[in-house]
Parts: sequence; structure tokens; C-alpha cells
Amino acid sequence: MTRIKFVNLYFTDLIGVFRNTSLLLSDEKDPSSVTTLFDGSSVYGFLDISFSDVILKPVKETEIVLPWDKNVYGYISQVYLPEWKRLDRDPRYIAEKAEEIIQSEGYRSVMGVEMEFFLFEKLKYIVEPGRQILEIYSAESPWTDNASIPLKKGYHIVESIDRVAHIRRSIISALHEAGLNTVKHHHEVASSGQVEITSNKENVVSLGDFIQYFKMIARKIARINGFEAVFMPKPIMGDNGNGMHIHVSLWSGDKNLFHDPDEKYGLSQFARYFIGGLLEHGRSLSAIVSPTTNSYRRLIPGYEAPVYLVWGYANRSAAVRIPLANIDNGNMTRIEYRPPDPTANPYLASSAIILAGLDGIKKKIDPGDPIEENVYKMPIEKRRSLGIRELPRNLDEALDELESDHEYLKPAFSEEVIQTYIELKRNEIRELAGIPSPAEFLYYNLI
Repeated sequence: MTRIKFVNLYFTDLIGVFRNTSLLLSDEKDPSSVTTLFDGSSVYGFLDISFSDVILKPVKETEIVLPWDKNVYGYISQVYLPEWKRLDRDPRYIAEKAEEIIQSEGYRSVMGVEMEFFLFEKLKYIVEPGRQILEIYSAESPWTDNASIPLKKGYHIVESIDRVAHIRRSIISALHEAGLNTVKHHHEVASSGQVEITSNKENVVSLGDFIQYFKMIARKIARINGFEAVFMPKPIMGDNGNGMHIHVSLWSGDKNLFHDPDEKYGLSQFARYFIGGLLEHGRSLSAIVSPTTNSYRRLIPGYEAPVYLVWGYANRSAAVRIPLANIDNGNMTRIEYRPPDPTANPYLASSAIILAGLDGIKKKIDPGDPIEENVYKMPIEKRRSLGIRELPRNLDEALDELESDHEYLKPAFSEEVIQTYIELKRNEIRELAGIPSPAEFLYYNLI
């Protein structure tokens, strides 16, 4: 009897939702050769209903076999219009163009990511028309049945206390089984089941592929184990949120252009110009790398999330940090951009970071001296005297910045894509603005 097999074709819409359609596969068919039509008007940011047919074409290099079902092949797909022209609003196409730009300049990118997320045992949503929202979620602590570890005590906690270590290992095993590289894992700072898993050596496109596969696999494995993987930037009041720190270096052949052994901590002037571009465009970048209303609940002082557009060596209060763990190894010299969070469309985020940095290199934007103190505790007068700018306070402000500062994105992002993205996010803000929050009951119910 012939065993039925399936092919999942995955794609990402403009705001970052990972989607798929599934096809039956005959025995003689190469799974990477299948294509299919779908309705481009039914996903965020693709096409209008008046002309909505688009085609998914799998990318052979992205093949995985689902770790939980060996009868299913998976491929991330390119999105085409019916005349076999690439859809300009396909986020992966934007990342492909950004990678081509890097190569045309004679560089190659090496990127990595720190994926932070929570593992909750229960989630409860009450969001229904005509019904007050009394509770957005409830999470039983993964530490014990009735209590949680005190704040800030979760970082690198030992396994005798950490109830989610086995889930992290299961996620990593599933990722490796699917051919996806990871480097390390640990419990993060937040008390209630926050974890981090790290990957490296990906370029702009493959980093986006990795992140989308990562979130899909992490959610599935967590559910198999009776937990929910939550990637919201700030799901818990008063505790650390989830970042998605992006690590970047540019190379020419086998030479790391971010490394200079004669400079302090091995950081080259070339890398400083890249940092200058990130800081120059950091406020508009925020709309892409911190793209939700919840993102700005994370970007507040006191929780190791960046607020100020500065850079520093090993400084976790800075938007751009230079890791020093491998200072003697020139191959490891890189910058870490800390504002992104896991709700970002990874193809857009990695592309925008690269394009901002390249703009800094092109224009030789020097970022000034590194900040060597905790910027959160720096007196406001000193911050003003140093000309330190803050990240936007909310998504609306970030979108204003993107509207006025996006020329640096134009080599890979069309004007139409940028305006469509802004419109989608403005609609998102308007929709959420009409929903009361639980905190408002506490603040205003007695007035």
C-alpha cells in the first residue's frame, strides 16, 4: 500500500504571519517541484480582491521534514504573480534583494539571532464583542504549582528548579532534526518560564527562514508538552520582556570587515560607520523591528530592553552592543542590535538593519564615542548634553518616523511596500485602541 505524503508550502505575509497550504504528493513527484495558486487578497498586505491570484514556488534549499510527522515535507516558498513575476510585497523577496545589494558591494553578511520567548502552562483570552475583558491571559508558573521564583532570579537557573529545560531540549532536537542550526540555550531573566535559544551564521534571507521555522517548531513542540510558546514582547507586567537580538558582521572573502586588531576591542572604523547608520535611522527602524503596540511596553527602562540610541562595549543598556566574550577571536567580532522583538517580520527586520548599516558605511556616519555607563541611570541633563536620542515611545510615533525617514530602505523596499506596511500598522493601532485593558479597570473603576 502506498503511503500518502504531503508537501507544506510556507510563506510570510507583509506583517510577518507565517502561513502554509498543504498538497498531496505522488510517489514519483519531486516535492520541491510542486507549485500552487492561492488567494493573495486574504493575507495581510499582498493584493486587492480585484486581482488576487498568486503562485507559491518552493525554495529547494529550505526543505525540512516535519519532526513530528515524517510524511510531511516543508518548503518556504517564493511568491509569484500569474505571469511568473515576483510579487514585490513578498517579504522574502525584499530580503533576497537586500542580500543581492550586499553582494553587489563586495560583501557577504553573517548574522545570528537570540530568540527569547515564554513557555506558559495555560493561556486564557477573553476578547469578545459585548463582553468586558477582565483577563487577557493567565499563566501557571512553570516553577512550582503555586509560586514563582522572585523577579530577576530566573537567569541560567539550574534544572532541578527549571521545569521547562526538557522542553527547550525538545525544541532544539526538533530544530536540528529539521536541519536548523542552534548554538546554546538557557532560562532567561524573567521568572515565569522565559527561555532563550541562539543561532548563528545565517545571511539576510536564511535568517528570516530560520526565525519563521523556529517559531513554528517551538510552538508545536511546546503544545506537545502541554505548554504554549509565547513570543509577545511584553506578556508579563513588571518582568523582563522578549527580545530578538540580531547579530551582524560583514565580510569580504574570509576577512571580517568589522574586525581591526589595532583598534580598541578589535572593532574597525568600518563597523563604526555601520553602527552610525543604525543609530541615525534607529527611530524609523523601530517601526519595522518593534512593530506592535505591545513592543513599546517592553522598551522601557529597567528591564534590559533598549530605550536610548547609543552604542557601547558589552553595555546592555545600549541599542547597539559590542559583545566581548570572544575578544581575541577576530572572526567573532560583530555588533548586536537589541531593539528587535519576535513580533517583527524577520525578513523585513534583517533587511532594514542591513540597509541602515550600509547607509552609514556609504555616508561615513560616525556614531561618536561608546557609552560606558548605564544609560538608564544617566542624569537627563547629561543625556541631553551628549545628544542622546530615545527610541519612539509607541508604534504610532515609530510609524511617523518611518514615513519621514525611509530613503535608506528604497534599494530593497518599494515605496508601495512601505506605504502599505504603514497603512496596515495604522489600522492595527486603531483596532486595538478600542479595546479596554485589564489595567484600566484597576486605575479607573473607582473614579
